[in-house]
Amino acid sequence: MTKVIFFDFDGVILDSMLVRDYGFRKIFESYPIELIDKFIEYHRYNGGLSRFHKIKYFYNTFLKEEIAEDKIQDYAYKFNKIMKSELVNKKYLIKETIDFIKNNYRLYNFHIVSGSEENELKYLCNQLEISNYFKSINGSPIDKNNLIKNVLKEEKYNPLNCILIGDSINDYDAAQINKIKFFGYNNINLKSKINYIDNFKDFNPMEHA
Repeated sequence: MTKVIFFDFDGVILDSMLVRDYGFRKIFESYPIELIDKFIEYHRYNGGLSRFHKIKYFYNTFLKEEIAEDKIQDYAYKFNKIMKSELVNKKYLIKETIDFIKNNYRLYNFHIVSGSEENELKYLCNQLEISNYFKSINGSPIDKNNLIKNVLKEEKYNPLNCILIGDSINDYDAAQINKIKFFGYNNINLKSKINYIDNFKDFNPMEHA
């Protein structure tokens, strides 16, 4: 029986992709546009990965350069400022997801597990007035695999009673690693992954227990 629902944040709760695209384009604006375009494709496909990983990947893979940890942190800080200034707008909340959460948070234990930086994530949830619906809000730099693993251990959850709702292949992989059921959402490329939510209005977790 489903008792616990892990939610990814970006693309599931918040329609933030275009804002995050802009953030990466802004912090890397001094580099060739063709490299940034290719990086944005990578960023979109790997929505569940953290900005720290993506910044390092941009340097290592696209620029063929190493990057020091303090420079990663500097880029991440600039990205964070852009996100915190824009994503506090409630217009980015995905209404059908929020309606589902508000209607069901007393029936299940809800947790957020996100590639977004944790302090920023908690700030946004507070500003968007949704923090009280979740038992915990968890983000990077810890990777999603371990975020889920840590919550399972701390709360002593049975993985058979847990599901993860996400919009990227990284979310699917994290669910597989932790042996919990995965539901794709807001990404038609995930429809082949067995379970898919076309609309939260029609989603009943108990039907998939």
